[in-house]
Amino acid sequence: MNTVLTIDFGSTNTKVTAIDIDNGEIIANATAYTTIEDDVRIGLDNAQREIYSQCGIKDFDNKIACSSAAGGLKMISSGLVPDLTVKAAKLAANSAGAKVVKSFAYELNPFEQEEIYNINPDIILLCGGTDGGNKDVIIHNAKMLAEIDLPIYVVVAGNKTAAHTVSKILSDAGKYHKVCENVLPDFNNLNIMPVRNAIRDLFIERIIHAKGLDEAQKLMSTEIVPTPFAVFEAAEILSKGTSDEAGLGDILIFDVGGATTDVYSMCEGEPKQATMIKGLKEPFAKRSVEGDIGVRYSLPFLMEEIDFTSTLFPENISINNINSWVSKCKDCSVLPISEEERKSDMFFARNSIEISLNRHVGFIEEAYSPMGKIFIQTGKDLTDIKYIIGTGGSVINSLDAKYVLSAALAKGNEPNLLKPKNSELLLDKRNILASMGLLSKMYPSLAVKMMKKYIIKLEE
Repeated sequence: MNTVLTIDFGSTNTKVTAIDIDNGEIIANATAYTTIEDDVRIGLDNAQREIYSQCGIKDFDNKIACSSAAGGLKMISSGLVPDLTVKAAKLAANSAGAKVVKSFAYELNPFEQEEIYNINPDIILLCGGTDGGNKDVIIHNAKMLAEIDLPIYVVVAGNKTAAHTVSKILSDAGKYHKVCENVLPDFNNLNIMPVRNAIRDLFIERIIHAKGLDEAQKLMSTEIVPTPFAVFEAAEILSKGTSDEAGLGDILIFDVGGATTDVYSMCEGEPKQATMIKGLKEPFAKRSVEGDIGVRYSLPFLMEEIDFTSTLFPENISINNINSWVSKCKDCSVLPISEEERKSDMFFARNSIEISLNRHVGFIEEAYSPMGKIFIQTGKDLTDIKYIIGTGGSVINSLDAKYVLSAALAKGNEPNLLKPKNSELLLDKRNILASMGLLSKMYPSLAVKMMKKYIIKLEE
C-alpha cells in the first residue's frame, strides 16, 4: 500500500490524516494537542500513536505538513496609495497564507515606525510605485524599516527602478529580504504570484525556525508551508480541476476559526449588472482574512459586529443563552456540550460567515453620467457561485450546518451586495481541505477526486 501522512500543526491542535494513495481513501484521522511550548514533535507523536491504533501503520511513504502554530504568519504591508498598492499588497499576502494585521500608506512616520516595532511582524511586504512611477516613497520607507531594531524579514515588491537602492539600504542594515517583481507594475494590473512565492519561500527558509518547527521539518518529505496556503491550494485546484479530473467550477469557501474567519472565492467575478468596474480587478483566486471575526478568541469583537435586532436565532435560543455561552468562552479552549451551548456556538459561526462575506464580496453603486444612470461595481460579483463550502470546527460539528452556511446567500434587504443567489451548500465534514492542499502538490488529480468524494452535499 502506498501511503501518505498529512499533518497540520495548528495553534491549538495537531491534525493528522492517513491516506491510502492506491485507493484514494482516508484510512485514519487523529488530533492531539500542539505542544508548541516544548516541542511540536511530542504532539505529533501522540497523534501518530492514535493513527497506528486505527490503521496499524507506523511508517508512511511520505509525510507532508503545514503549520499555523504559534499564531500563524503575522504580516504588515506598506505601500503608496491605499486603493492601489496597499490593496494589491494585501491581496498578494493573503493568497500566500499570511494574515495582514496592519497596512500603511504613503511615507512612514516615526509613530508608524514605533507601531511596527510593537507589532513585531513575521514579514513586512514593502511596496510602492508602479514601474516607472514614484520611487521616493518606497526608498524612504526602506530607510525607516532599516532603523527598526528587530530581525525583520522584508519582501520588496515595488517600483523596479528603486529595487536595487531599496535592497542596498536593507542589506546595509542587516535586514534579511527578498526582491521580487512589482505587485502592481502598472495601474489595474495585479502581479500576485511572485509575491506569493516569495512569502512562501521566506516561511520555509526562516519563519519555521522562529516557530520551533525546524526539527519537525527533518521528518517531512517536503517543506512545511503555512496552513492557509495549503487551504488556498486546495480551493484553487478543486475549482479548476486538472487535466484528468474535472473541478467544481466557481466556489466559495468559509473556514471559521476561533480567532479568524478566512474566506476563499474562486471565480472571475466579472460584472453581470454593472456598467464598469471601480478600482483594481481582483484575482480569480482570492482569500481574505477577518482577524476580528472568530468564535473564541475574537468573540468580543464579533459581538460588537452582530445586529441582534435582525439576526436569525436558532430555534429555542434566546439572547440569555447567547450571553451565557459568551461568558463561558472566556476560556478559549472550551467546547460546547449542552444543546443550548451547541446552538449558541452555531449562532456565532453563522454570523462569522455573514459578516466576513459582507467584507469579502463586491458591491454595486448607482451613479449618473452624461449618458444617464450607470452602475459601478467594486470587487467581485459572486452571484453565480455554484457551491458554498464550510469548514472549521464550529461549522463541521454544528447541529445544523445548513443554518450556518445559508448566511452566505443573498438577502432581499441587501440589493447592493453581490452575494451568491442559488448556490448548493457543501460541508467539509472530514476537515480535509488543508490535507488535500498538501496532497495536491504530489497527487493533484487524486486530491481533486478525494475532495469531491469527501466534501458532502447538505440535504434539503
